[in-house]
Amino acid sequence: MKKKPVVTIDGPAGSGKSTISRLLAARFSFFYLDTGALYRALAYLVDEDGREDIEKAATEISGNARFEIKNENGAFLISVNGKDVSAHIRSEKMGLLASKISAIPAVRQNLLEIQRGLAARGGVIAEGRDMGTVVFPEAGIKFYMEASVKKRAHRRYLELASRKEAVNIAEIESDIIRRDRQDKERATAPLRIPKKAIVIDTTDKSIPEVVEEMSLAIERYMYSP
Repeated sequence: MKKKPVVTIDGPAGSGKSTISRLLAARFSFFYLDTGALYRALAYLVDEDGREDIEKAATEISGNARFEIKNENGAFLISVNGKDVSAHIRSEKMGLLASKISAIPAVRQNLLEIQRGLAARGGVIAEGRDMGTVVFPEAGIKFYMEASVKKRAHRRYLELASRKEAVNIAEIESDIIRRDRQDKERATAPLRIPKKAIVIDTTDKSIPEVVEEMSLAIERYMYSP
């Protein structure tokens, strides 16, 4: 068997990256790296900071913050400067702000080495927007997940409703469209299909179907001569 690879999973919001990544990490006993959570945690700090100049605040905070990431009982936990912010970063507000600050070159550079350091020994499932294009361009195996806007909005609606949050499907769909535009049009590390990536449309596929398809691809890579 080859050395345990870095597996990258890119794609737009709501395509199923987080759910599938966690299941794959558990299946292969890999470390699950939710890079979006890094940006959401930073967004939380920037929001708490309250400065109007978001770019300046995000650049300064990202250069000084201490991030600690753990996989614990199937959950992805993230602490910043000793404070666990895992429960505070999953709102639509944090997602939109994270998308905005992720377009700042200095911020991306500050978080880049953190991400690469976590994956240095291999055996990692890394999901985000630029995993296979920028952060881990030499990853052993790359995936790109996509789904229709309506399907992604419906999934997000169910997720938020399960947490007893006030939700509006039309607003969620609008937010997804806006985030897609921000992610794809930003000058720094825009959302793209990585070279040699396996593209999977999850619109009409169940979670087990997607996990099985991706697992087979990972196994073929790991056990090929």
